[in-house]
Amino acid sequence: MKILIATKNQGKIEGARKALETYFDNVEIEGIPVESNVNEQPVNDEIYNGAKNRVKNLKEYAQKNNKEADLYLAIESGITNSLGRWLITNIAVIEDNSDFESYGTSPSFPVPEKLVQDVIDTNLSEVMDKVFTKDEERHNRGGGIQLLTHEEISRIDLTKMAFIMALTKYINEDKWK
Repeated sequence: MKILIATKNQGKIEGARKALETYFDNVEIEGIPVESNVNEQPVNDEIYNGAKNRVKNLKEYAQKNNKEADLYLAIESGITNSLGRWLITNIAVIEDNSDFESYGTSPSFPVPEKLVQDVIDTNLSEVMDKVFTKDEERHNRGGGIQLLTHEEISRIDLTKMAFIMALTKYINEDKWK
């Protein structure tokens, strides 16, 4: 199964790989960075829109560059108060060649009220660098969640969970369509 994912981030690629390998054999995944066409720090609906835009831009890139794939994936992290409290969440979007779309979210974690505006004005990564020591491992694989959970959950885990949720429509296709 050939997969294109809209990122070069190795943690996100590995999370997607783990999710896909739960249900499919012979997964080949290639990361290609494309734009989200939303703010650097997505807020509320921009989270889904950013992931959706990345899939659209990835499919356009693939068509222009004669790249074939079975599935196109993207994941966007952002801040939302859609439940009445500020949280960081990830939204994964998956589309196939027939434009059949599914989406899912990762577990979310709270943002202290005193940091919400800083996250919105800059981004979570910059705020994490101020609160914690800058760490390249965090940026490349583990993510801020690894620090916040004292090494219990990583960006790979969150990405895997979001993509498993998004895959529910694909693995239950006969029931969902």
